[in-house]
Amino acid sequence: MDRYAKAHPPAGERTCRTLWNRLFYALLALILAGAVTFAALLGAVVLGDTTQIHGSPQVMIVLGCQLREDGPSQLLRDRLDAALGYWQAHPEGTILLSGGQGPNEPVSEAQGMADYLAAHGVPRGQMLLEEQSRNTWQNLLYSWETLEAAGLDPRQEVVLVSNGFHLARARLLWERVRRQAGGTSTLSAPSSHTAARIWMYIREPAALLKSFLFDRR
Repeated sequence: MDRYAKAHPPAGERTCRTLWNRLFYALLALILAGAVTFAALLGAVVLGDTTQIHGSPQVMIVLGCQLREDGPSQLLRDRLDAALGYWQAHPEGTILLSGGQGPNEPVSEAQGMADYLAAHGVPRGQMLLEEQSRNTWQNLLYSWETLEAAGLDPRQEVVLVSNGFHLARARLLWERVRRQAGGTSTLSAPSSHTAARIWMYIREPAALLKSFLFDRR
């Protein structure tokens, strides 16, 4: 009798087991889909970590990052040092510094970046400040408007400067702002802070997906 009961459970118990099996496989499918999606996005982020200069851009856009009481964070210094290297090779160019002031920042990121570059020899007259943005989408949208307000044509060659993990998203959004795909110049700044670099590569795939879906005019 016991063997028969095990082999032929009541209909209600069979239904419950079937439901749990379906839930388990549905959850497993979701986990696998999430892992595949993350891997694809991470691949896009890694592939975007490259310096590509098309022509000879005379305008640099340096994207902001955390500014501390004692100056730029390490990630931001990496971006600024890369910008300095490009400026030294193109000393007649314009540098647009993009970044607003967060709640824990002493001044706007753009102002902090300008102070750092000025201390390293860049004339303030060659710098434009965009101080309203709060995220990467606004960095690029407001930078476009800032260049236009300064009488510069943002459709001309521009090079985006940021840490490598950030460039896939920056390139995507700049091409969305200018409504033209391809041909975007990027300057990849090495991320010398190892822990921050690892964390950014973990979070950036989600940020890239969010920007792809929602950051639009």
